[in-house]
Amino acid sequence: MEIIIQILILFIIINTILKLSFWKWWQTVIFGAICAIFVIWAQQYAIVQSKTQLHDYLSNRQALQDMAVLITVESAICFAFCFAALMTMFGKKKKHWVRLLYWYPSLLLFPVLFYMLTQAIFSLSGTNFNTIAYTIAGITFVVIPAASCGMKLFIPEKELRLEVHFLVSLFVAILGLLTTVNGNVTYTAAKEPLNIRAILYSIGLFVVLFAIGYIWNKYKWKFKKFK
Repeated sequence: MEIIIQILILFIIINTILKLSFWKWWQTVIFGAICAIFVIWAQQYAIVQSKTQLHDYLSNRQALQDMAVLITVESAICFAFCFAALMTMFGKKKKHWVRLLYWYPSLLLFPVLFYMLTQAIFSLSGTNFNTIAYTIAGITFVVIPAASCGMKLFIPEKELRLEVHFLVSLFVAILGLLTTVNGNVTYTAAKEPLNIRAILYSIGLFVVLFAIGYIWNKYKWKFKKFK
C-alpha cells in the first residue's frame, strides 16, 4: 500500500509542476513561497506524528476512501482545465470560470509536502526539527519555480503540455480509484444480474442524443440565418 501511495505522490508532484508550467515565472515563485511557508507552519504538527500513527492512517479504509474522493475531484478540475485551455487556444473567448481553473494550482500538493516532512523527520532522527523544516522549505521554494521553468524548456509546446497534463491527471485518478486496503478495492463493482432493458435504454438514449447533436451541428447555420 505504501508503494502505491508513494507512486501517487510522485505523479501528484509531476502534475502540479505541469500545471504551474502554464503560469509566469514570478507567479510560480509566489506559489513556491506559499508552499515553503506551509512547510514551516506544518512543522508543529509533523513533529507530534509517529510512524505507527501514520501507518494506521494509511491502513484505514475510510480514510483512503475519503482521499480517493479528493483525488477524483482534483483530477476532474484538471480535466476541465485541459479542455477549457484547448478551446481557448483554438480561438474561443476565455470565460471567467476558465480563469479560475487557470489559477488553481493543486491543493493535493500540501498534504504531499506534509507527508514528505514527516518522512524526513522520521529518517533524520536526532537532527533539529527546525533545521529539517527550514531545509525542506528552502528546497521547496527553489525547486517549484525551477521545475516549472524546466518543464517549459523540456516541453515548449503548450498543446503537448496540455496533453501530458491530461494523461498524468488520468493516471492520478486511476491510482486514486484503485487504492486498495487488504485486497479490497475502494470502489467495488456492484454484483447484479445482467439488465438487458437498462442496456437497451442506454443504447437508445445514446442514439437519440447523437442524432440530435448531429442534426444540430449540420443545420445550426440555417437556424442562425433565419434569426
